[in-house]
Amino acid sequence: MDGLSVPIPVLETVLGTLTLIVIIFVHGAGIRTINQRFSKSWIRMNPATPHWRLNLLLAFTIGALATLHFTETLLWAIPVSAFGLIPSMRDSYYYVLQSYTTLGEGTVTLPERWRLIGPIIAMSGLFTFGWTGSVLVSIMTEFGKLDRLRAKGLNKGRADESGSSGR
Repeated sequence: MDGLSVPIPVLETVLGTLTLIVIIFVHGAGIRTINQRFSKSWIRMNPATPHWRLNLLLAFTIGALATLHFTETLLWAIPVSAFGLIPSMRDSYYYVLQSYTTLGEGTVTLPERWRLIGPIIAMSGLFTFGWTGSVLVSIMTEFGKLDRLRAKGLNKGRADESGSSGR
């Protein structure tokens, strides 16, 4: 019991779950902000928009999504280090990245009494990566629609050229 009024597995599960909820909330707020910024930029795109501009928007969006995940993992690493579960911040962040991505290499580990936190970190990564994946599918769907519009415009231009050259 370690001087605590609740068994340690209950405590680590509760603390891990509360942190997971915070991470999911942060992810939701971040995804919404990124999606809003993408939408505001996307409404200015049309078939005449240069490819480099479209690619730049995609790159910024992917960068923002990656930054969101790095922020979330940092939010896990700070308490892991601050509570001395893994004293070095660098090692804490490394451990969290390993767990969050479910890579789980295992070169840095939590103390035995706190090992349930690792799978909870992995759960948060599964939730957030799945959510990010669905957002990327939505964004790439918009790119596909624009590509089809461009293709239709090219095909229409070719049809006009072949029709006018036969006269």
